Amino acid sequence: MGFDPRRWSAEPRPQQRVTSNVDALLQENEALRSEVRQLRRQLEHLRQRPEPSRHHWRPPQALVSSAQVERWGAALAEQKGWAVLRQSGLEELIEQLNRSSFLPQLNLQQRLDHLVPGLGRDLYAATASPLNKKRCAVLAAFALYGVSAIEWLDDDPQRVVLEMRQRQRTSNRRTRTDQRRTDRQHQSTDQGRDPRRVVALSVLGLEWGASKQAIKQAHRRLVKQHHPDVGGTAEAFRRVNDAYQFLVA
Repeated sequence: MGFDPRRWSAEPRPQQRVTSNVDALLQENEALRSEVRQLRRQLEHLRQRPEPSRHHWRPPQALVSSAQVERWGAALAEQKGWAVLRQSGLEELIEQLNRSSFLPQLNLQQRLDHLVPGLGRDLYAATASPLNKKRCAVLAAFALYGVSAIEWLDDDPQRVVLEMRQRQRTSNRRTRTDQRRTDRQHQSTDQGRDPRRVVALSVLGLEWGASKQAIKQAHRRLVKQHHPDVGGTAEAFRRVNDAYQFLVA
């Protein structure tokens, strides 16, 4: 667009007025400062509050409590067949179930902790000595059912008592059968067999004529299984050692 001389005039043009929003900017700045001051006061207030982790910590709840054990024991004692059970038989049942488990080298507490960390520890803490028949029956229930024992003890204590009675009868029959077999071995003197050697071999789970190497291997395996430090009994451990000493003498 070019210059048009016809529109040119020497008269001064009206001066344009420059406007600004200074007042609005100042108000906004003051509002921001007020908000910053408020945030600083809140931060200082939070710094002065105590840490919740130091004053509101609660210990973790036990997986099995002593109150539960007492309640379970009382429920078992009311069931039919309870009077037939004996505490010594329940303790033998626990040992037998440990030996026949997938981890025979572990005792009951170690087995339960292997399944659910802390379960065996809490259970044995809840059944602290003196170990009476009711508490022993609760331990036997966990040896029978593992983690599911909590449900069985809560829902069907009669079934638990009947199962323990059946297991004890089976164990007693097996014990009598083993005793009769031992008696027959003691009486067997044919073919020049020493009955004491026959019994010693039976303790190690071996037959007549087992080699010295087989005797050593059986002794090493049974010592690991019956050692008291891994849940075995002192009596079983002693019988294994005595049989081995007799055979290698």
